[in-house]
Amino acid sequence: MPRARAVVRLGAVALAGALLAACGSGSSGGSDGAGGEITLTVDLFGSFGYQEAGLYAEYEKLHPGVRVKQTDTEDEQDYWKSLQTRLAGGGGLADVQAVEVGRIASVTRQQADKFEDLNRYGAASLKSSFAAAKWSAATAEDGRVLGLGTDVGPEAMCYRTDLFRQAGLPTDRAALAQRWSTWDGYLELGRQYRAKAPAKSAWLDSVGSLFTVMIGQEEERYYNASGDLVYDTNPAVKTAWDTSVRAAKDGLSAELDQWSPQWNQAFAAGSFATLPCPAWMLGYIKGQAGEGGKGKWDVAKLPGGAGNWGGSYLTVPRAAKHKKEAYALIAWLTAPEQQAKLFRKQGNFPSSTGAIDAIADATDPYFSGAPIGRIFGEAAKAAPVQVLGVHDKNVADQITNALSEVERKGTAPDKAWSNARKGVANATG
Repeated sequence: MPRARAVVRLGAVALAGALLAACGSGSSGGSDGAGGEITLTVDLFGSFGYQEAGLYAEYEKLHPGVRVKQTDTEDEQDYWKSLQTRLAGGGGLADVQAVEVGRIASVTRQQADKFEDLNRYGAASLKSSFAAAKWSAATAEDGRVLGLGTDVGPEAMCYRTDLFRQAGLPTDRAALAQRWSTWDGYLELGRQYRAKAPAKSAWLDSVGSLFTVMIGQEEERYYNASGDLVYDTNPAVKTAWDTSVRAAKDGLSAELDQWSPQWNQAFAAGSFATLPCPAWMLGYIKGQAGEGGKGKWDVAKLPGGAGNWGGSYLTVPRAAKHKKEAYALIAWLTAPEQQAKLFRKQGNFPSSTGAIDAIADATDPYFSGAPIGRIFGEAAKAAPVQVLGVHDKNVADQITNALSEVERKGTAPDKAWSNARKGVANATG
């Protein structure tokens, strides 16, 4: 196969066509208990928000005899490792498995035989409901559709207004967007915050999140469009690395590993004042900060321009027990009506034009009434089309792990970068 096919181009929003709601529960999978009732198992990572938004309960009412049982893993790296083990063994797989966008090229190019071709169940009729790039990223070279897209991850900056006030900084989102229009401006404001910060509070959670959000603003990151691994010669990667190292050296980070228990606890404790924030992070903040955080958070435009961080797919493994019913569920969950509901309740930004139009005026009282529909909508429209490779997520993980060494262990940046390169070589070899 031509090497250029090793990458996919993923646009945050380049959407066309009418949006189609999917329906039907199917009946080919057999039953799990008395009365013909079946249980569909859904295995996720992070915070998809389906359960919190009440979508499973709604689906069960619409489909008597169907129950949905969700399991989830907070850390996507742990989730992916577990999924690879189960795919290799063919057992222990759920009816529905989530796949992060940085892994989808691995699925389409290296593991297509492990997943159902959703065209068998009518997925082709949904094609016009999704962005061309979102759809094509989950389509194998031979035309098999291996996943349905959930959200995209347009980026903004979430921040704690109460902590800003205590440090004597402005809290108005428009004023802040102007003050931190560049990443240098963001770091300078961070240094001002550090000088007067409340006790035990840092400017941002980790320099890994800073790197991730910065690199999300770039079209070409770890691979080029020909499928070559270029992370170690890409100026954009070096800029994001150097900026993140500077933030660590300036003492602006709370030095927290994202998704760790300590990081989760820090939301309520006020351990950091800003958080680079893709739309899906809104629901996570609500879950971790709880009612005590309501009205203390706000959302402003991201420094340095628009970007995209994350977005996922729902797949049906070949080893799933209830394939047809699982397809019906994921088609319903990714339909525009449900995408719009999910954004309004949890913040997961939709990947369909109709849903985006429906939430354009959305505000969020938890985030001080921030016009999240407009902020994330504008970011989604302006975000670059990203080049993703088979090992895109592995490369990103190695670099952020190396930044954690700089941040938490005091490792020299050159040594940490060398460690990252060795890790990438092992992960991609």
